[in-house]
Amino acid sequence: MTPSRDSSNRTPRFNDQKRKVSILGSTGSVGQSTIDLIERNPESFEVVALTANGNAKTLAEQARRLGAKLAVVADETAYDELKTALSGSGIEAAAGREALISAAEMPADWIMAAIVGAAGMEPTLAAIRQGAAVGLANKETLVCAGSLITREVKASGTTLLPVDSEHNAIFQVLDAERQNTVERLVLTASGGPFRSFSKAQMAAVTPSQALAHPNWDMGAKISIDSATMMNKGLELIEAVHLFDMPESRVDILVHPQSVIHSMVSYVDGSVLAQLGVPDMRTPIAYALAWPDRMPAPVDRLDLAKIATLSFEAPDSERFPALRLTREALRIGGDAPTILNAANEIAVASFLKNGIGFLEIAEIVEETLTGLPKGKLESLDDVIAADAAARRYAHGLVERAA
Repeated sequence: MTPSRDSSNRTPRFNDQKRKVSILGSTGSVGQSTIDLIERNPESFEVVALTANGNAKTLAEQARRLGAKLAVVADETAYDELKTALSGSGIEAAAGREALISAAEMPADWIMAAIVGAAGMEPTLAAIRQGAAVGLANKETLVCAGSLITREVKASGTTLLPVDSEHNAIFQVLDAERQNTVERLVLTASGGPFRSFSKAQMAAVTPSQALAHPNWDMGAKISIDSATMMNKGLELIEAVHLFDMPESRVDILVHPQSVIHSMVSYVDGSVLAQLGVPDMRTPIAYALAWPDRMPAPVDRLDLAKIATLSFEAPDSERFPALRLTREALRIGGDAPTILNAANEIAVASFLKNGIGFLEIAEIVEETLTGLPKGKLESLDDVIAADAAARRYAHGLVERAA
C-alpha cells in the first residue's frame, strides 16, 4: 500500500480554506509539536477534537487555546478534572475508549494519529474509516494490524501521510507512480545513546540513561525503543506495509548525525534522500500542509558547519530487536502483534526498574517464541493476540523481577 498522493477534493489545499483538524494524542511530543505549528498558522486551521491519555490539565489548556469542540481523556478517572477545567468554555469533555473512537470519527479534513502504542490502533482505524487525510505517527497501528489497515485505507480512499521522520522522508522522495523503478528503501537510524556500548555496558544502564536520546526529543516509550533499536525495527515493519515493499528490500543504516532521514535507491543507481535538522516539526509540517508546504520554525541545515556525515551497519547482535522484528515479519500473521505487545510490557517494566535493559529484548524473544502464532483476519484477532502476548510477557517480567 503505497500512500496515496491524490489530494482530490477531500483535503482543502493549504491556505485555500481552513482545514478542520483533530489531534489524537495532543499532549505527547508529536501532538505538542503539531499544536505549535497550528498556533503559528491560526488562519489555516480549525481544531475539532483533541485527545490525551490522562493529562487532563494540559489537554484542557490546549482545548481552550485552540477553541476545540471536544476534548477526551482515555483514562476515565481523569474525567472529573477535565470537566472542571473546561467548565464554562463550551468545550465538550468526555472520557474512555468509546469517547476516543468518537473523537476520531468527528468530521475533519485532517487527523493526527499520535497515540503511543497499541492503544492508538482503534482510534486510528476510526479516523481512517471516515476518509479524512490521516497523519500517521502511531507506527504500532501498522505493526499490529498492517494487512487490515491497508485494506481499510483502500476501501475508504483515505490519504495516509506518514509522520515518522524516516517514512515521511521516503514519502517525499519516492516515485510512487513508478514503483517498479525502486530498488531498495533505506531507513536511517541514529543508533541511540548506546550505539558504541558493549553488551556488558548495556547490562548496567539505567532508565534515565536510556531516556537521554542524543538527537531527538521524544516521549519515554519511544526513547527506550530508540535505545534498544526496537523503534527502528518497528519502523521497518511499518515501511513494509506503508510502501508495499518486501522486507528483504528494506535496509537499515546507522547514521549518528540524524541529518539524512531516509533514502530511496533506484534501479539506475540513483539514490534520493531527504535531509534536515532533527526536528519533528519538519515532517509534521509536511503532512499538515500536504500536498503543499508550510513554514516550519526549525533550524536550517548547515552542512558546512556539520562538515562530516558518517554511516555504519547496524549490529543485530548487540541490538537483537532488529533481528526479532525481521523474524516477526517473516513469520507473518499475528507475530508482529505479539512482538509489539511484549515490547510494550517489557519497556514499561524497565522504566519502573523492574527488569534490566537487556532483558527487554529477551522478554520479547521469549514471548515471540513461546506463543502459538495465528492469522489476522479481523480486529478481534489483533486484540486477542495483543492480550495473549501481554499476559505472557507479564508472567516473564514477574519471574525476572
